[in-house]
Amino acid sequence: MTLRIGNASGFYGDRFDAMREMLTGGDLDVLTGDYLAELTMLILGRDRLKDPGAGYARTFVRQLEDCLGLAHERGVKIVSNAGGLNPAGLADAVRALAHRLGIPVRVAHVEGDDLTAAHPHSLAAHAYLGGFGIAACLRAGADIVVTGRVTDAALVTGPAAAHFGWRQTDHDRLAGAVVAGHVLECGAQTTGGNYAFFRDGDIRRPGFPLAELHEDGSCVITKHPGTGGFVDIGTVTAQLLYETAGARYAGPDVTARLDTVRLGQDGPDRVRIEGVRGQAPPPTLKVGLNRLGGFRNEVVFVLTGLDIEAKAALVREQMEPALGKAADVRWELVRTDRPDAPTEETASALLRLVVRDPDQEVVGRALSGAAVELALASYPGFHVLAPPGKGSPYGVFEEVYVPRGAVDHVAVLHDGRRVPVPPAQHTAVLDVVPEPPLPEPLPPGPTRRAPLGLVAGARSGDKGGNANVGVWARTDDAWRWLAHDLTADRFRKLIPESRPLNVTRHVLPDLRALNFVVEGILGAGVADRHRFDPQAKALGEWLRSRHLDIPEALL
Repeated sequence: MTLRIGNASGFYGDRFDAMREMLTGGDLDVLTGDYLAELTMLILGRDRLKDPGAGYARTFVRQLEDCLGLAHERGVKIVSNAGGLNPAGLADAVRALAHRLGIPVRVAHVEGDDLTAAHPHSLAAHAYLGGFGIAACLRAGADIVVTGRVTDAALVTGPAAAHFGWRQTDHDRLAGAVVAGHVLECGAQTTGGNYAFFRDGDIRRPGFPLAELHEDGSCVITKHPGTGGFVDIGTVTAQLLYETAGARYAGPDVTARLDTVRLGQDGPDRVRIEGVRGQAPPPTLKVGLNRLGGFRNEVVFVLTGLDIEAKAALVREQMEPALGKAADVRWELVRTDRPDAPTEETASALLRLVVRDPDQEVVGRALSGAAVELALASYPGFHVLAPPGKGSPYGVFEEVYVPRGAVDHVAVLHDGRRVPVPPAQHTAVLDVVPEPPLPEPLPPGPTRRAPLGLVAGARSGDKGGNANVGVWARTDDAWRWLAHDLTADRFRKLIPESRPLNVTRHVLPDLRALNFVVEGILGAGVADRHRFDPQAKALGEWLRSRHLDIPEALL
C-alpha cells in the first residue's frame, strides 16, 4: 500500500498558504512541515529568553487555525518539527486551538532533544533525534505530532515506520525514506525553486512536493496536479545534493548510501527513487550548539563616479581611529560601478564595513558616531545605504556528538502517557568509502572558453561553518568531462576564497554528480554572517558562472 506524504514548509517563514494548498490539491495521508534550521534555533532561543512560554514556530498555529478542520475532514495526519525549543508548549497551543474550534483531534509530541542544561554556555543545545518517537505517537492514534529538533528526514521516516511497521533494523527501507524525506524537506526546491535550469518550466509559483512511498522504501516524487513548477530528474538531483557531502548520509535512524540512489523519470512531474541501501546508524547523535558570539554592526558607504579606490582609501583612513578597540574589522569594496554609467546607481560602488566585538558599545555608538560625523567631511558624494545602528547580537553554531544513551528520547502520547524510545541497538562507526571509478574521459578535441553552467547544474548550502556545492551533469558525455576536469584543485582556482581552506571532492556516479565540501568558509555558521552570502546559497551559481575550457562537442 502506498503512503502519500506531502510537505507544506521548508523553513520558518515559508509560504503561509502552502498548508491549505496541499490539503485541498489532492490526496494525502500525511502532511509534514519543516520549520527548523541552525539559524532558526538561535532565533527561537532568543525568543525564549524574553518569554519562557515561547520557543516554537507561531505561524504553525496560525496555519492550523485555517486548516485544522480540513485536515480532520480528510483524515490527513500532520507531523511537524515546529515545536522548536518547546514542543510541549506547541502541543498545548494546538490542543487549545482545537478545543476553541470544536475539532476533536489527538495531539502528541516528542521531546528529549533539549540538552541545554548539559551545555550551560549555550543559548540552545539540541540533539538531532530520529523518527521512531514520531512513529510511536502515530501508532497510538495521534492526528497531529509536533517535535523539537529531529532530523528533517525524520518527518518522513517516522510516519513510514508507523504505517509499514518497520523496525530499527530495516536499514534499506529506512534509508529509502531518509532519501525521500531529504528530497521533500525544502519544499519548492524540489519543484523548480532555486533550480539552476529554472527556465525549463514555469516556477513563478511552484507547488510543494509529495512522495508516494512504498513498503520497500522506494518512492515516486511528484506534486499535486495543476500546481506550478515541475519535477524532473534534475530538480530531484539538485535537492539530493543540497547540504549533503559524501556517499554516506548519516542520521539517527540509519546511514543512507547516496551512492546507491537510482533515479528515473516515471512520467510528467514524476521521478522514481529506488535502489537505496542503508547501513546501521552511527553510535553517536549530533548536537547543535547555539550561543551568542558578541555584537555586530555594519555600514555600507556609497562611492560614486571617479576615483573609487582613492575614495575608499580615504574613508578607511578616517574611520581607523574608531575601530582600534574592535575585535574583528572587515572591509570589502564591491565594484558595482560602470564607466560612463547611464544612472547614478550604476555609477556607484559599495564599501562595506563589518565590525564585531564582545562589547556592544565598541560596535555601537562609537562606530555609528564616527561614520555619521564624516557626512560633511569625507569623500565627495558621501552617503551610506542606511544609518548605522547600535549593534546587534550575532550567534555562533557548532556541532558536537554525544552517545545515544545521553539522550532521553520520549514520545508523549495524546493521552499523556510517556513512552521511552529506545536507541538503535545496531550501530556502526562511519568508515571511509573508497572513491568509485571514474568514467572514460572524452576523446581529445577542440575546446572553447565558456561558463561551467552551460553544461552543469549546481546547488549549494551551509552546514555549520562549512559549505557544500553539489555539481551535476545533464548528459553522460558531460559527466565524462566533468568527472575528470572539475577536481578539488580546479574548484579552488575557480573559487579563490576557498584556496586556503580544505576542499574535499566526493564522486556520485549514479547521479552524474560531484559534491564539494569547503571547510570553514562560513566562519562560525550562518548567524555569524561571516561572508556576503552567509549561507552559501549562491556559491554554486558563482561556480557555474566561472569560465573553463569546455569541449565544443558539449556546447
